[in-house]
Amino acid sequence: MALSPDQLEAGLARRLAPAYLIAGDEPLLMQECADAIRRRARESGFAEREVHAVERGFDWGAFAGDLSSMSLFASRRLVELRLKTPAAGAGGNEVFTRFAAAPPDDVLLLVISPKIDRRGQGPAWVKPLEQVGESVEVRPIEPAALPSWIQGRLRRVGLKADAEAVRLLTERVEGNLLAAHQEIEKLCLLHAGEELDAEAVRAAVADSARFDIFKLADAALSGELGRALRILAGLRAEGLAIPQILWPLARELRGLVRVRWLMDEGLAAPAAMSRAGIWRNRSGLVSRAVGRHDSHALRALARRLALVDRMSKGAPPGNAMPLLHGEAAARAPARCDPWAALAEWIAALAGSSRRGV
Repeated sequence: MALSPDQLEAGLARRLAPAYLIAGDEPLLMQECADAIRRRARESGFAEREVHAVERGFDWGAFAGDLSSMSLFASRRLVELRLKTPAAGAGGNEVFTRFAAAPPDDVLLLVISPKIDRRGQGPAWVKPLEQVGESVEVRPIEPAALPSWIQGRLRRVGLKADAEAVRLLTERVEGNLLAAHQEIEKLCLLHAGEELDAEAVRAAVADSARFDIFKLADAALSGELGRALRILAGLRAEGLAIPQILWPLARELRGLVRVRWLMDEGLAAPAAMSRAGIWRNRSGLVSRAVGRHDSHALRALARRLALVDRMSKGAPPGNAMPLLHGEAAARAPARCDPWAALAEWIAALAGSSRRGV
C-alpha cells in the first residue's frame, strides 16, 4: 500500500528501503518527499548522487549496467530516475524486476514519476519497486482541507494564526501549494514568533494566484468562469500586456482543436489526447473543455482570439474592464476594448458554445 507524504518521515525513521517511488502531480509535496529521502540517504552513508531523466530513446540497458556497476567515488550511491510520463515500458519493467530480485547493498534507487493511474492492476513496472521498497502517492490537497494544511504549515515554522488570517491566506493562494509555501516563508521572516491576524496577512502576502497566467488557462479550461475573470483582473492590475496573456491561451486552444479533430476522426478521447501530446495530468481539464465545444465552436474561438490579439496591438483599451459573469459575459459587446473582448473570449471558452460562439 502506498504511503502518504505525511507517513513518509515515520517510514524513513523505521528503515531505509532499497527503493522508493514518488508519484503524483503536486510539485511542492513531491519535492519535499524527495528531499526527505535524500537527507535520510546521506545520513546512512549514500554520499554520491546520480540523476537520470527518461526521455525518448532512453537506454534502459545502459541504466541497468549503471545500477550494477561499482562507484568510482563513493561506496554507496543514491540513483535517481525521473520519468516524464508514468510509463516505463518493457525496458523499465525488466530493469526494476532485476533490481528487486537482488537489490545491491551500495545503491538506493529513487524513481520520481507523474501521477500513476492505479485503476485495475496498474502499470507492471510499479510492482517490483513496491515489492522491494516503498511508494509514496502524492495527491493534491482538496480545497476543503487546504485551511488545515496551511494552519499546520504555519505551526511548523512557529507561527500562530487566527481563523480569519488562515481564511485570507487560503483565498489568496487558491490551491497553489508552492505559492502558499513561499508566502508562509515570507510571513515567518516578517512575523517570527507573533500571532498573525488578517491585517498582517493582507499587508505581507502577494496575491499570487491572481497573477498566474497559467492558472488563468486552467480556470477557463475547467469552466470556472468567476475564478478565471478574477485572475484576469489581477493580471491586468499587475500591468501585464494582453499579448503576454494570450500565448498560453492560444497554446491550450491549439491542443483542444487537435484533440477534437482526432475525436471527430474516430479516436476515443484518451487516445486522441495521447496522440495530440496532452500530458496525462492535464487530460481532465482538456476532456472537460472538449466536452463543451465541438469543432465549429473551437474554430470560432480561434478566430476570436486572433481578433483580440489584433485589437490589443491596435486601438487602445477602454477605461475599465467590465466585471462580467456567466452568460452576460458571453453576450456583452467588446466596444473595441481588447480587455473586454478577452473577458468575453474567456467566458466563451469556460462556458458551453455547442450552438455557436
